[in-house]
Amino acid sequence: MTIETSPKITIEQVAELSAKVVQEVEKAVVGKREVLNLMMAAFLSSGGHILLEDYPGLAKTLIANSFAKALGMEFKRIQFTPDLLPGDITGGYVFDSEHNRFTLRQGPIFANILLADEINRASPKTQSALLEAMQEYQVTLEGETLGLAEPFIVIATQNPIEYEGTFPLPEAQLDRFMVKLSIGYPSPEEEDEILKRRAERRKDIVALQAIISPETFLEMRAAVEEVYVDADVRRYMVDLAAKSRSHRQVAVGVSPRGSLALFKLTRAWAAIQGRNYVIPDDIKHFIQPALAHRIILDPSLWDTKKSENTVIAEITHSVSVPVLKSKHE
Repeated sequence: MTIETSPKITIEQVAELSAKVVQEVEKAVVGKREVLNLMMAAFLSSGGHILLEDYPGLAKTLIANSFAKALGMEFKRIQFTPDLLPGDITGGYVFDSEHNRFTLRQGPIFANILLADEINRASPKTQSALLEAMQEYQVTLEGETLGLAEPFIVIATQNPIEYEGTFPLPEAQLDRFMVKLSIGYPSPEEEDEILKRRAERRKDIVALQAIISPETFLEMRAAVEEVYVDADVRRYMVDLAAKSRSHRQVAVGVSPRGSLALFKLTRAWAAIQGRNYVIPDDIKHFIQPALAHRIILDPSLWDTKKSENTVIAEITHSVSVPVLKSKHE
């Protein structure tokens, strides 16, 4: 029986600790505060799995590793390749000749933060090994169901320019990622700062400290659950998702999981800002990252330059933004 208790951490503490975590990650990652804040909001949302899609060399792996250290969590990395098997992710039972029995050898999926590097290089069969874990937070091996660590977060990366030898993620798996983000190139000034820092520390590795523990992180998540969402703001999220289903250029619209992602992300974002309520401006930060990867465009647009982001932008402009009552202004 679960007994509901009030969170031990206040919204103000969530904002303070989140800022400290991001500042610690910025010791290794230069000039990407907006992306880091978006990722922090995803982490604080239950089911906050993240897909990072961008060109090679833009610190996708470094960001994942740095967050794991700053959050004080166990981190495992899997390099996805065409010959990777599901058992290489989940582990399995092996025969122990010394004790004459089968014992469980856990795979890298048994960690707090799992980095699935270049996830689209593996076959669909191997990719599917993550589906149960990402949704149900458990793994089934030889008919036995094993729970995963709490929290459990998947950060997956893929390179958009490498199509040969890759397997596009199926829609069912894309839908399980709360956000899809791009890192982007640094500015010349930021890139110069990267080189300057490397020269000063005289080594590649950046030493980072754990700012919080997994237990504190879970308390922060519990505090986020207390953030208030006005009925009009909630309906705005629903209208955005519903509009995508009726858009003439969209074959498959946003599922209810998409509007639920907006709901979770905006509450976490409000907490990071030190507020215990959501405002419409919070939503604009996540419309593209949370919804664009959940729609499938009409096949007639595949040979045009029309993109999911463009269609989501059109949908956003067509839906009226609510005006909150004065008590939340």
